[in-house]
Amino acid sequence: MKLESLRLDGPFEGLELGYVDWGEPMAHRVAVCAHGLTRNSRDFDILAQALVGRGMRVLAVDVVGRGRSSWLPDPKDYTVPNYIAHLARFLELLELKDVYWIGTSMGGIIGMGLAAAGDSSPISRLVLNDIGPFVPHEALIQIQTYLGVDLVFANLDAVEQHLRTVHSGFGQLEDAHWRHLAEHGSRNQPEGLRLHYDPAIRIPYADLTAGDIDLWQAWDKITCPTLVLRGAESMLLTGATAAEMEKRGPKAQVVVIPQAGHAPALMDRAQVDIIARWLESSDAQRK
Repeated sequence: MKLESLRLDGPFEGLELGYVDWGEPMAHRVAVCAHGLTRNSRDFDILAQALVGRGMRVLAVDVVGRGRSSWLPDPKDYTVPNYIAHLARFLELLELKDVYWIGTSMGGIIGMGLAAAGDSSPISRLVLNDIGPFVPHEALIQIQTYLGVDLVFANLDAVEQHLRTVHSGFGQLEDAHWRHLAEHGSRNQPEGLRLHYDPAIRIPYADLTAGDIDLWQAWDKITCPTLVLRGAESMLLTGATAAEMEKRGPKAQVVVIPQAGHAPALMDRAQVDIIARWLESSDAQRK
């Protein structure tokens, strides 16, 4: 595992994306992992280790404003279209033209945007973790309760308790997993520990409850093999939306994860194996 960073160019001059690089640089298969709205690249440590053990290289990236990546000078630029543009250039600079994309929530929306580019898309396999092309506005209300909160914590125990509360949908994680999320999801400041993101990421989403998110038009342009994981108790990816995803666009394979909501943490061995096996079987079918 190497902690790396990449400085973008052109219209993104001065913007730096942090990422974790796992595995052999010359590996034939490369997976890129993108996290959820308030999370960071270290959420994928366990999954990455498992995929490296199967001969893959894994790059887990911090979207701008999170983890080790740059904070944007204008908070209004914290938008999904910009994230898609940043990550497209990220892949170009690393000369990655054929990648597996694994995206949780927001990271999945970014993946859908990249995969909808048709023949020019750098994505050959798409894994979406509890996200789809339609999100009802009722589900967005819950996100607003923790989006961009700027809290100060006395210690890691307090950070962990906060995460256990706001991310209960991650499922029944081991204590070590919650501690891992707390350690990498916080940053030391003179006044105490703060969450590892720019609190201003909330500004463009001041009112997430104004309407539904509807990305069906993009979904119908995706042609690569697609796997969808849905938390059984998720309000963000409903059963009806998941069923529709099986019928149109890439006609995804949907797997329901029990005892999880939004979004399965991908730390449980069973969840990791589902992704690893699907990537390998999908590869075999294409050969």
